[in-house]
Amino acid sequence: MGDEVGAGGTAPTLLFGAHDRHNFGDLLFGHVAAVLCEGRTLIPAGLVARDLTPYGGFRIEAIADLAARYRGVPLEIIHIGGEILTTTAWQAAVMLAEPEEAPGLIARFDADPVGARAYASERFGFTAAAPYVIGRELFPAARRVVFNAVGGADFINADASLRREVLAKLAGADALCVRDRATQAALAADGIAAALAPDPVAVIAARFGAGIAQETMRGEVAEIRSCFPAGFVAVQFAAECGDDATLDSLARGFDAIAAETGWGIVFFRAGTAPWHDDLEAYRRCAARFATAPWRIFAALDVWQITALIAASRGFVGTSLHGHIVASAFALPRVSFLSPSLAGRSNKLAAYLATWEMPEMPGVVGLARLAEGFSRAIGVAAEARQSHARRLAELYQRAAADSIACIRSQCEPGQ
Repeated sequence: MGDEVGAGGTAPTLLFGAHDRHNFGDLLFGHVAAVLCEGRTLIPAGLVARDLTPYGGFRIEAIADLAARYRGVPLEIIHIGGEILTTTAWQAAVMLAEPEEAPGLIARFDADPVGARAYASERFGFTAAAPYVIGRELFPAARRVVFNAVGGADFINADASLRREVLAKLAGADALCVRDRATQAALAADGIAAALAPDPVAVIAARFGAGIAQETMRGEVAEIRSCFPAGFVAVQFAAECGDDATLDSLARGFDAIAAETGWGIVFFRAGTAPWHDDLEAYRRCAARFATAPWRIFAALDVWQITALIAASRGFVGTSLHGHIVASAFALPRVSFLSPSLAGRSNKLAAYLATWEMPEMPGVVGLARLAEGFSRAIGVAAEARQSHARRLAELYQRAAADSIACIRSQCEPGQ
């Protein structure tokens, strides 16, 4: 990867997205896009410059700096995935803050939307209601602008000014693909036609399976496997599930799953950026267990996390990409929502309604976790494997029409 025009005058390809913070899915998006763009001069880009290589990610460059450097260059921009169509500038600013900074920012600006927007604009070096959606307003000479299986499940309820901005940018895109029917329908209602494809992480087993298999035999994953020779369930939930009532319900569910299966419970974090997962909530949940054996998985490397799920007997959690990775490895899985999302449009429910196999329980209520996981275990392995192959093939076919075509259609002189 590099930040200069490549050999023979090839313009770079920007892999742009929210992989500028520690979030499981976002970190994986960059790797999927990089594989599909093999042979190009690639620049991983985000809203801020940050080195995520210690976590298995990339060294990220700030998009505003790149816009100044490449303003007249006919480069390609790939939005690598994620729920970017409804992520506001203020939300992005908080998610990109250091953990110790976030509470102060929220206290200072949460009730001051004008100040929050001004802060975000200064932080990122440009003004946008939805800053993870960019186009030729920053790169007027861009040869192609691609949106790769992006999401906006609650787009219909977004602020009107954000919707206008996003729609204008999408209208100028050269390729637009979304990952759920709710997003597709919301855009269609506003006159924007978008193709539909599974999330990019649906190909994680097909594209990276050999390396992930090796990862299961080293580091903390190997320790977990040794600790639970009969098997374990990979469990994750967002910090906002940390109220006492929710933890009580979760503990009952995990206890019942362990009792039925004989498997251990292993808690992992799918993200450490603000508003993500918290170890203390896991400890408080485990303290409520009656009999379930448990461990906390501390590793934050994206490949160790992926390998943990791949080595498990199944997944339970609130993370969309925990669910998608489990699906890609043809494992049993069941998801639940954070209390704040109950009754609201959300990416997890929208994605599973679009792509999960009907035999799987999808999203269940807290009181039905054990029942849901039991149902997931009962789905035949052959059916799970067939479904995983189908989603990987559908995504790769869509990528061939958007990302991969850059390689064949946008060579110098064409």
